[in-house]
Amino acid sequence: MNSPPAVAGRGREVYAGRSREQRESERRDRIVAAAVHLFATRDYDEVTVADVCGAAKVSKRYFYDHFTDRADLLFQVHTEQNSWLLAALVAAGPPAGSIEELVTPVMSTLTRLLREHPERARVIYVNAPRMEVRRRGLLHEEAVLLGDLILRSGGTPRDRRLFDRAVLCLVAGVTELLIEWVVQGFTEPAGELADHLTTIAVSMLQGVPVEPGPAYRPAVSHHAPER
Repeated sequence: MNSPPAVAGRGREVYAGRSREQRESERRDRIVAAAVHLFATRDYDEVTVADVCGAAKVSKRYFYDHFTDRADLLFQVHTEQNSWLLAALVAAGPPAGSIEELVTPVMSTLTRLLREHPERARVIYVNAPRMEVRRRGLLHEEAVLLGDLILRSGGTPRDRRLFDRAVLCLVAGVTELLIEWVVQGFTEPAGELADHLTTIAVSMLQGVPVEPGPAYRPAVSHHAPER
């Protein structure tokens, strides 16, 4: 059986109708998908580059086109899974409303996505060893995101430092509850957990004084991701 011919197309090598860039992107996607599965189901120290390449059906040569080593793979995978989740939470938040109206869809989306993607959930919250500095950085990034969402309800915090600390405490507490839920195998319905998280968030944040007025201008996080 003859292999599909490779032809030049607009300066790019085309094979079976796909450019070199498309094939490289597809290989990277397979590597990441394989890594998510392996890091979610096995201890980090038990997963080798060979295991990832075997699951992704790529050679080590292609692995090293995209990742320096296994640690770099873990960092990139962890970062990308968090980015996927945070983007979905930003999109879920309405442009305005009361604290409860703003928080409810975010918590609902959060628990639903984690329940629908258990392997991603484990990579984000549980099976990411040696990522403590990165994890703490993400807590601060998530706190900025949630704080900006809350302030869509209008007004400005009377004490911005108190507000920021309250939101950080909330995010850290929510994270611990999510870790517990994931580790226990998602036995509690996602909707029930979302309701509890919403109630906790509203109770905490309504106690932080906010001056009436126009919605606060979103803050910009200056916390750079660390490795």
